[in-house]
Amino acid sequence: MLRTSGVESLANIPELRRRVFFLLAALAIYRIAVHIPTPGINAEALVALFSRAGGTILGFVDMFSGGALRRLSVCALGIMPYISASIILQLLTVVYPSLKEMQREGPEGRRKIAYYTRYLTVLICLVQGFGIAVGLEKMTGPNGDPIVMFPGWGFRLLTMITLTTGSVFLMWLGEQITEHGIGNGISILIFAGIVARLPSAIINTFRFVKTGELSGAILFFVLLLVVGVLAFTCFMEMAQRRIPIHYARRMVGRQVVGGQSTYLPLKVNTAGVIPPIFASSVLMFPATVATFVPLGFIQSLSSHLRPGQILYEILYVILIIFFCYFYTAIIFNPQEVADNLKKWGGFIPGIRPGRATEEFLDRVLNRITLIGALYISAICVLPTFLIVKFNVPFYFGGTALLIVVGVAMDTMAQLEAHLLTRRYDSLVREGRLRRRR
Repeated sequence: MLRTSGVESLANIPELRRRVFFLLAALAIYRIAVHIPTPGINAEALVALFSRAGGTILGFVDMFSGGALRRLSVCALGIMPYISASIILQLLTVVYPSLKEMQREGPEGRRKIAYYTRYLTVLICLVQGFGIAVGLEKMTGPNGDPIVMFPGWGFRLLTMITLTTGSVFLMWLGEQITEHGIGNGISILIFAGIVARLPSAIINTFRFVKTGELSGAILFFVLLLVVGVLAFTCFMEMAQRRIPIHYARRMVGRQVVGGQSTYLPLKVNTAGVIPPIFASSVLMFPATVATFVPLGFIQSLSSHLRPGQILYEILYVILIIFFCYFYTAIIFNPQEVADNLKKWGGFIPGIRPGRATEEFLDRVLNRITLIGALYISAICVLPTFLIVKFNVPFYFGGTALLIVVGVAMDTMAQLEAHLLTRRYDSLVREGRLRRRR
């Protein structure tokens, strides 16, 4: 009922309509900013260079920036520095107990961590901007044309300031979307950057059909595969293991509390899209170094660590599985959950509270994490397997698909939450509660 009347409810709710319009306006501003170039760059030579950098970390970052790095626009770094800063601070909470205590302080602690994240984002942007400027000064296009027209410290400082300002602007824009729009603003910006490149992939596919390089039967197979992979990804992203939790009855003052039954949901893909991002960054590092440092052994190593090579795919799957377990261990602590259940009188049927509950949760989490890691590995390896081995133009997979599906599902859930809240508010205004007031 809620899903069928969603469009009508959206048109009739002024607040929700304003949020949607704000989201669309913010995305339009983002796409305009992507096309504003950084001064002092030979754009044609840079685009030709990126056409050869598809298997390096430059092409990986360019995918998340929506093609901004390919043009070296003011938003060339995209929102990745902010994500890197957030991940670094999450990892540091394991090393430094003070950050972990700050995270538990509630809104005030989260506000402090947000400040640290912004400052670290600026520092990362400055370092990356300087590295990009220095690297571009040493590079030339395929025809030998210099990419930087006026190299020197003036260009380096200008590039550092410009790229840092663009990333900080995107960070601010993402926060505004979160506050005044719908969904997580940072995730939506990444979603928009990935989706912006989807039309070109579709056009290339139909161009192959028109020129005869791709038959109609293979195109039909690709369409079925896209639908199947999308449905499977949605199913796995919603899949969870529900562990039943019972709360014993107890006296609090003069009242009896407890005696309730609920469940603890453990997602199959607890780590999200972090493992493939980390794995891709690690494996693409040699290819990126080979772009700037033309040494023999680095060139040989980078030739074996490219998408489609057996060694690359094997290491890619191993790293994804490793980072799935690593990141799940960071964000979910079975000991802490077991202690909280014991403190509030909760227990798993058939499992003793305390140490036994911790071991049970750890065992269940290890099993479902393995399933999630294999699922992520299959989704990420499938596009390369079809494109390289069978010459099938399948561009709908990998990290981009995980991000698109995850963000779309999260945004729809928040949209339905707004509609449901509005429905409850209308019942309060039109029902007995209003007449009692």
